[in-house]
Amino acid sequence: MSTAGMQELVAQKIQMLYSISQELEELFPGRHYTPDGHMIGSIGEALAASFYGLELFEASEETHDGKAPDGRLVQIKATQIKRVALSSEPEWLLVLKIHRDGSFSEEYNGPGALVWAHCGKMQKNGQRPVSLATLHRLQAQVPECQRLQRVV
Repeated sequence: MSTAGMQELVAQKIQMLYSISQELEELFPGRHYTPDGHMIGSIGEALAASFYGLELFEASEETHDGKAPDGRLVQIKATQIKRVALSSEPEWLLVLKIHRDGSFSEEYNGPGALVWAHCGKMQKNGQRPVSLATLHRLQAQVPECQRLQRVV
């Protein structure tokens, strides 16, 4: 399958998940069926693999989720809200915000050390939070030519 075909297929499947979620919420008002937790993380990893050409590691690897075509080790974070949390300092960090229509926006694509230095203090769950607003501010310090590039 071509890269464009794979990207389209992944986007369609994610859009279907959100469509089903919305239908369930309409059938059962007051209940929420938004994908979260492990599912949203896996969705982010699928998008990163499809759109950035990353080779994914086995699930639940410590610190890094995959390897970029240029060899960089990458941690992938996906969110639907206004923050993410890190439990360790990755070599490279890619943060994607997943939208209900199955699309995503790149919130941060840069060195993990830069973000790690700006995370909040360690929480009881062993994670350090960082807001998307902070990530946007830090993203401005990463030259476009150094960021992971999307594959066509």
